[in-house]
Amino acid sequence: MTKAIERSRALWNRDGLDLRSDEVLAQLLDRGELAAWRDLYRLARADGELRARIHRIVLTAPVALPHFWLAALASLGQAVDFGAPVPDYYEATAV
Repeated sequence: MTKAIERSRALWNRDGLDLRSDEVLAQLLDRGELAAWRDLYRLARADGELRARIHRIVLTAPVALPHFWLAALASLGQAVDFGAPVPDYYEATAV
């Protein structure tokens, strides 16, 4: 694991990084900073299961940049439907 993702501000309410948790992964996708996202992208490049989980989360949970993540997944070879509906972040959050 790399240090940027481990010390991401997205994990403010966690004791540590556990990428096996969909909740932690969703927090990183939504609130992580660029360095943490780079680390996550590198990890996803080598892990098909992680790519599939990111894809599922983006399509089911409100994250700030769902199409960014879909494009990132597509660049890694994940089959992505850019026309698939994604949750409305602003309708589902207090922002």
